[in-house]
Formats: sequence, C-alpha cells, structure tokens
Amino acid sequence: MKDLSIVIVNYNSKDFAIACVDSVKKHYAKEISDHKYEIVVVDNASSDGSKDALEKVKDITFIYNPQNLGFSKANNIGLKKTSGRYVLFLNPDTLVNENTLSKMIEFMDSQKDAGAASCKVVMSNGKIDDASHRGFPTPWNSLMYFAGMSKIFPNSKFFNGYHMGGQDMEKTHVIDALAGAFMIVRREAGEQVGWWDEDYFFYGEDIDFCYVLKQKGWKVYYVPTVSIFHHKGVTGGIKNISKNITTADKETKIRATTWRFRAMIIFYDKHYLNKYPFWLSGMVKIGISLKLWLNLRKLKKTL
Repeated sequence: MKDLSIVIVNYNSKDFAIACVDSVKKHYAKEISDHKYEIVVVDNASSDGSKDALEKVKDITFIYNPQNLGFSKANNIGLKKTSGRYVLFLNPDTLVNENTLSKMIEFMDSQKDAGAASCKVVMSNGKIDDASHRGFPTPWNSLMYFAGMSKIFPNSKFFNGYHMGGQDMEKTHVIDALAGAFMIVRREAGEQVGWWDEDYFFYGEDIDFCYVLKQKGWKVYYVPTVSIFHHKGVTGGIKNISKNITTADKETKIRATTWRFRAMIIFYDKHYLNKYPFWLSGMVKIGISLKLWLNLRKLKKTL
C-alpha cells in the first residue's frame, strides 16, 4: 500500500493544475524516496485544453469526465483509483512547498485520532486562507460573520466562531473544519463517513465532510508547521484575491455563486434542521436566499 494518494479535481485550470502537479513532484519525490505516492487528476469536462495537456503529464493517473460532475463526485471517482493509507485532496490552484507532504504524513502517523488535517494555507497577500480554519456554520456563527462582527472582533471566540477566532495560529490545534484546497484524510476515517457527499456540487462539501468525521469520533487538525500556497478561487471566479487570474467565464461565476448558497441550505437541512425551532430555520433560509439574491445582483453588475 502506498503512503499517500493525491487527488486533484480540475475544471478549466490547465496551467494551474500542471504547476500544482509539478510542485508535488519537485518536493515530495526528493523529500522521502521510500514514501510511495500517486497522483490522480480528474478533469470535469474542461474546455480550455486541459484534457490534451494533462494526458501528456507523466507519472499521474488521468481521468476525464465528459461532463462537469461537480467537486464531490469527481473526488469520489478519483478515489477509486487510489490505494494510499492517506488521501490528500488538493486544489489545482495550489503549490506544495518543500517538506509539507512528508511532515503531514508524519503528523497523521503520530496523531492517531486525526481523521483529517490541513497545513497552513497561504494566499498571495500573505494571509492565511480563512477557509482552512473554520468553525461550523451554526446560526449564531453565520449571523456574526455575515453581519460583519467577525471582522470587527477577529480574535473573539464569541463573535468569530465562524473562523474559530482566538486560537494561536502558530500552534497545532483541533478545529471544526478545513478547506478542500488541502485536506489530508486517513483512509479508515474517509471510509467510515462514506467519503464525499454528492448532494454538494461545489462549496460546502468540505465542511460537511468534517462535520460527519466529528460525528464518528475523529478529530480535525490545523498544522501550521508546514504550508502550501493557494491562489484561491481560480475555478469559481468569485474571490477578489484571484479576480485578475481566474479562468472562470460569466456563466461559471454565476453558477459558483448559486452553488455556494445552495450548499448552505443543504448543510442546514442535513445537520441543523432538527436542532433548532422552525421559526429560526425559516429565518436562516430567508437570510441565505436574500444573500444569494444580493450577491448575484452585485455580481451581474460587474460582469
């Protein structure tokens, strides 16, 4: 059995995906020669020449989906070709730094209760990708986030539960959820939760994954001793940090925005609907629908 299987889902991010694969080969192959690893790249019907380019990349398993099946389903398809003790789900718009993969394997080997973990995910502005250090989106946490209170009090556990404020970001610690941009999973844990929930098309599936992991008794860790670089949002096109390099067209940006808010409804219905009174659930869903309408309206003005 291999130590590590890496699954990368690509959609119209050809050059980024190739650079991502190259960064893995450059560092990981050098770091520990006796650690056997494999790379599986799944393409979701890209129209940017990804299929022809990625088919030519050496030492990877390439899978082409003739239609865009979404992030969760594509990951599950890629998983079928893997055999590693650990599976790393990696976004195509990331670059892996030296020692990151070997150190994360060492961490997972030593921390037997870790179902999944993330390293430090750094963006082009030098800041940590806050999606990689998340609290669960309870009604309170979500309200504080969308009301802007979490930005006013970023270090407050009370006001910034959405991103687990108040933690020492230079020390390894348990978190609620991490981002699918870099998510190393113990195979045993992944099999227990059934891997990715295909009700999610794009966005939200990583939070759901972590939520179910915790229900099964596993822990999710943030490990800042090693890092990767993340362009963030290249495929979806709705993140300000990558607005000048995104490969997304107008239609993709609109769909990504819609998927983002639909994911919130799916997560709420699956995990919170029976935990809160009906009137609160109604208010939450009205709030999500309103945010979707406002975000689409704002987006269409800029396109």
